Amino acid sequence: MVNSTHISFFTFSAYFDSSSFKYLCFVAVMCLYVLTVFSNVLLIVVICMNRSLHEPMYLFVCSLFVNELYGSTGLFPFLLVQILSDVHTVSASFCFLQIFCVYTYGCVEFANLAVMSYDRYLAICHPLQYNTRMTSTKIAMLIALSWLSPFLAIVVLISLLVPLQLCGNIINKVYCDNYSIVKLSCNDTTVNNIYGLVATSLTILCPVTLILYTYMRILKVCFSGSKQTRQKAVSTCTPHLASLLNFSFGCFFEILQSRFNMNSLPNILRIFLSLYFLTCQPLFNPVMYGLNMSKIRVICKSLVFAEV
Repeated sequence: MVNSTHISFFTFSAYFDSSSFKYLCFVAVMCLYVLTVFSNVLLIVVICMNRSLHEPMYLFVCSLFVNELYGSTGLFPFLLVQILSDVHTVSASFCFLQIFCVYTYGCVEFANLAVMSYDRYLAICHPLQYNTRMTSTKIAMLIALSWLSPFLAIVVLISLLVPLQLCGNIINKVYCDNYSIVKLSCNDTTVNNIYGLVATSLTILCPVTLILYTYMRILKVCFSGSKQTRQKAVSTCTPHLASLLNFSFGCFFEILQSRFNMNSLPNILRIFLSLYFLTCQPLFNPVMYGLNMSKIRVICKSLVFAEV
């Protein structure tokens, strides 16, 4: 039996020797991060500073953009340091912090998308009751719930992860994740696995179920409603559906890669797929909503071309 030891750091084995184009990778990731921060901050400022955008739909979108900033900040600075480093290690405490950031980001993302689908459901299926149902108190409550419940769920996850006695410190990824560390445990991890399933059900399956239900109701109204109703549904729901599909695609491949042996795939493809939901979604959302929501698009154009 392998003796367990106190692990003070973890080593990432997924990084490969990229000395010939290390700086090129660094510049590419840095540009992606700067663009992500700029686009999300721009749209957050636009929504906050314009009273015409202080409507439920835009406030929920603003919450989504804040989460994109949070998630990208939990990964990109760390990734930039690792790209330039010759030794790919991280302290155990920072690794647990990164797991907390990455997992809360993912859970808050699904929760925000669920809240937004509920908002669209009320607006399209119950337009006459929308203002009485979607009050400012309810908006604040929904936003708070979409942030606090994932944070509490992941705090419990981390509290179960930290005490584990580990028999190794090699993580076959480019960043820290819960399942990679659980696999290193010398002890029985039944409690971790059961809680992982419960947390996944509460923070991912429940929001996705709500989203599917609301869109089934929206589609039913669209097919039986007027052309104007269908146009409204398409214009407001397209960016939301695109965001949901894009993020779900990234999460699906990350879960697939964590649970199954994907060594048959090229290393660089595995790295890309594991980073997709953390790197592409934070830029995808502001671009998608900025281009598709007419009020935001008009205000952004006036800001960008103000000097012309």
